[in-house]
Amino acid sequence: MRALLVHARSPVTYWSYEFALPYAGKRAALAPLGLATVAALLPGSWELRLVDLQVEPLRDGDLDWADVVLVSGMLVQAGSMRAVLSRARERGKRTVVGGPAATSTPEAFPEADHVFQGEAEGRLDRLVEALESPGAPAPRVLSPDDGGRPGLEGAPVPRFDLLRLERYASLSVQVSRGCPFRCEFCDIIEMYGRIPRLKSPDQVIAELEALRRLGGRGPLFVVDDNFIGNRRAVTQLLPRIAAWQRENGRPFDLYTEASLDLAAHPDLVGAMAVAGFTAVFVGLESPSAESLQETGKTQNLRVDPVEAVDRLTRAGFEVFAGFIVGFDADGPDIFDRQLELISRLPVPRAMVGLLGAAPGTALWRRLDREGRLRRDSTGDQFGRPNFDPAMDERALVAGYRRLLSSLYDADAFYARAGLVVDRIGDVPTPKGQGTAAALLRTIWGIGIRGPRRRHFWRLAARAARRGPRILARGLSLAALGEHMIRYTEEVVLPRLDQTLAEMDAGKAGAIPPPRAATG
Repeated sequence: MRALLVHARSPVTYWSYEFALPYAGKRAALAPLGLATVAALLPGSWELRLVDLQVEPLRDGDLDWADVVLVSGMLVQAGSMRAVLSRARERGKRTVVGGPAATSTPEAFPEADHVFQGEAEGRLDRLVEALESPGAPAPRVLSPDDGGRPGLEGAPVPRFDLLRLERYASLSVQVSRGCPFRCEFCDIIEMYGRIPRLKSPDQVIAELEALRRLGGRGPLFVVDDNFIGNRRAVTQLLPRIAAWQRENGRPFDLYTEASLDLAAHPDLVGAMAVAGFTAVFVGLESPSAESLQETGKTQNLRVDPVEAVDRLTRAGFEVFAGFIVGFDADGPDIFDRQLELISRLPVPRAMVGLLGAAPGTALWRRLDREGRLRRDSTGDQFGRPNFDPAMDERALVAGYRRLLSSLYDADAFYARAGLVVDRIGDVPTPKGQGTAAALLRTIWGIGIRGPRRRHFWRLAARAARRGPRILARGLSLAALGEHMIRYTEEVVLPRLDQTLAEMDAGKAGAIPPPRAATG
């Protein structure tokens, strides 16, 4: 069998960093770890190719070469996924769709011969049999059985060799799946469960070593949705990573996602820093205790967010954080409260979204019972919500627009970046980080030719007082700021203005289809 694995293209989002990538000389933010993982689980006798539409086009020659085309992506990539499936079917190829979008909304992909839901480990045999024996009866939708979620102890090293690693700003590995908390809006606990499943330290080291041998260096995202979901296991893993980093000249600059209670465990924070972690994403969500209680994020009620972020920053982590507006408990003052909180934090990358009901979540089920659901979730952040909000809908969208406009004004972004360079702990950076070419591109593009030259040089001077490593961090934040500021000005605010205009004109009685630009 010849299998072509295709990672669908994403629209420009806050997370895609398109406007910052040129400074790093890269084509995409993240390598497609999911498909590299699936590739390692397919039969060794199969021939494989992997095409990532984020960095290269899908050529007819690749489709003609393949016996089967496997496509993966998230809901926000559904349009691209369907286009690939259609092209493959037009050329007479068997088609398979999988990943988060297919798992949550299998009905959204009529172009696929097979829809594979859930995780792949230990479950690919039926799909392989159906593909190798086309006449054999097989269900179109392959759903998880009742055997429980697969363990990761036997998971092979992903096929990193199928990727052009040099094209990505960041590489990635996965240590665990699942999260012990009960946030109502979260689909992770629905897909992966509340009992974290982990790879062994030997498996993790093997993946790091595989990337290093292929030439991988620099930023490495540990994609776990809550890296500290099992603190005991992580405590055992971190010294192994630290030792491997020391032995190999610290090739990777690690970052991950974790719950805010990480800040309450200084020994764990210190061990992460020693292992080479320099950034962490946390979900702060809201300054409203009522909203946190409503959504089940009670773990955040036990931690002061300002103090927690300050602890993590002083330990050497850049904190980037998620926030949500539109909870039932949110009043019209929530936008000013969010702005006041975020402005106090050393969090340049403040990712604020309208609450959305993802299929299969506890929030989805509650809103369905209450008769408030409008349509399937698409990942679209800048149209109307996909449910009837408790707040006046126009006030919600208008307040959201005002909040994003305020946060990604150049003065506001650089003020938060200044708090980072003032407070962040000075930790070593891996060799090869911040190449001379990237540094020159950043200085030329932002500091000399860019419209935010004044902001750039003030931040650079502020960071330089603390030494070369903090200066490098400051220049990196400036490059990221180009994306956050430009994307907000050029895409987000016009989109929200269009949504408000449609509402005002009475043209939004039927929910419009998702547009290409989503957050």
